[in-house]
Amino acid sequence: MRRREFVTLLGGVAASWPLAARAQSTKVPHVGFFRQAGPNDKQLDAFRDGLRAAGYIEGQNIVIEQRYAAGAYERLSELARELVNSNVDVIVVDGTAAATACKNSTATIPVVFTLAVDPVADELVASFARPGGNLTGLTMAAGYGLAGKRVELLKDIVGSFSRLAVLSNPGNPPHVPYLRETQRVAAALGLDVQAFEVRAPNDLPGAFAALADWHANGLVTLTDGMLFSQRDRVVELALKSKLPGVYPEAEFAVAGGLASYGPSLPDLFRRAAGYVDKILKGAKPADLPIEQPNKIDLVVNLKTAKALGLIISTPVLGRADEVIE
Repeated sequence: MRRREFVTLLGGVAASWPLAARAQSTKVPHVGFFRQAGPNDKQLDAFRDGLRAAGYIEGQNIVIEQRYAAGAYERLSELARELVNSNVDVIVVDGTAAATACKNSTATIPVVFTLAVDPVADELVASFARPGGNLTGLTMAAGYGLAGKRVELLKDIVGSFSRLAVLSNPGNPPHVPYLRETQRVAAALGLDVQAFEVRAPNDLPGAFAALADWHANGLVTLTDGMLFSQRDRVVELALKSKLPGVYPEAEFAVAGGLASYGPSLPDLFRRAAGYVDKILKGAKPADLPIEQPNKIDLVVNLKTAKALGLIISTPVLGRADEVIE
């Protein structure tokens, strides 16, 4: 090869290097959005808002691939593998079961959970300060104490009641510690308590028939993706049973439940976008500390209270962050 031809070829290759580098640097990231619950526009929109604040616009410089189990926990492993095989850059999940499915499916793709409870005890991470693997994110609370707080709140609202029914899905791993805490507080308040299992939506009518036969006069539901997906039916059946209930998420109260006590789920999903931004810019999940909710919200539905013949006391209303009239 002649020198002039060689120099021309070398110059052409060199000129192509920055173009290749630019092409690599402008690769549009793909984010998996994976929920053990069903779709919820409010929470997905909050996640999009968080991404937008960090400079990401879906369809322009980021792609969101959605997967939902809608409470079918047996599908979590399959859906997690789908996202892993699609080579997403990071996966955002909701609760412990979905996070565990992702952990079992990949040790390399970063995973950001939003609704874990005790990720150390549940063996998702090594510690809150230094998670140590490919998972990090946010918790719904510091431990399982909110389950007991909801029982106390129901007692404050209703006053005199003796039989507490608990809707619980044994297919959800946190079911056991949530139920244990609920039973502990109920016993301390002198309440009889019985759990009624709801593994699938079709179990709801039978569970409410059984708790009616047991003469329950108070209700709490444990945090669960399937129950959250079926919140309209849960609230409808509770109202038909004239049963006052306190629920984990504000969406239950908005749907007509008597009251809810828990963190703002949209806020947690919005904050999850900050983790995604850091990871896409090179941070390792192992080094990103786990964060807790900024605030726990009490929502009271006065319309439902009136339908149940209840008068909400001034102290309870004074504590409420939102009152639905």
